[in-house]
Amino acid sequence: MNNLHENITEVLLLIFLIITFLQSGFDKVADWKGNLSWLKGHFSATPLKNTVPLLLGIILVIEVIAGALCGFGVVQFIIDGKSSMAIYGTILSCITLLFLLFGQRIAKDYEGAKTIVIYFMPAIFLLYLLANK
Repeated sequence: MNNLHENITEVLLLIFLIITFLQSGFDKVADWKGNLSWLKGHFSATPLKNTVPLLLGIILVIEVIAGALCGFGVVQFIIDGKSSMAIYGTILSCITLLFLLFGQRIAKDYEGAKTIVIYFMPAIFLLYLLANK
């Protein structure tokens, strides 16, 4: 329990990323057609318009992997106080958010892009904390 106490900030931020990415992945699986339909419209006037199904699949996979790695990171922190899985999960989370930001900017959805930045800030802060452990 001492490991959890010593790493509580990192663990709470990891839980934030777990919720963010696993819920998003679950939503994509549960409503694939709805998400795909909306995204096809969202990207209809962009160079990405013909690759939406592929890109949605890629985002789904990396979101789930990022969330799972963050989950393993929480367990690793609790068990032995180490952070290697947390670092991998956080890096992949940041990369995923950058992909999403890129998509929003390409679609000229500047409000959506601002929302991604709100998620990126705690993720990059977590990476900073983990890199300095």
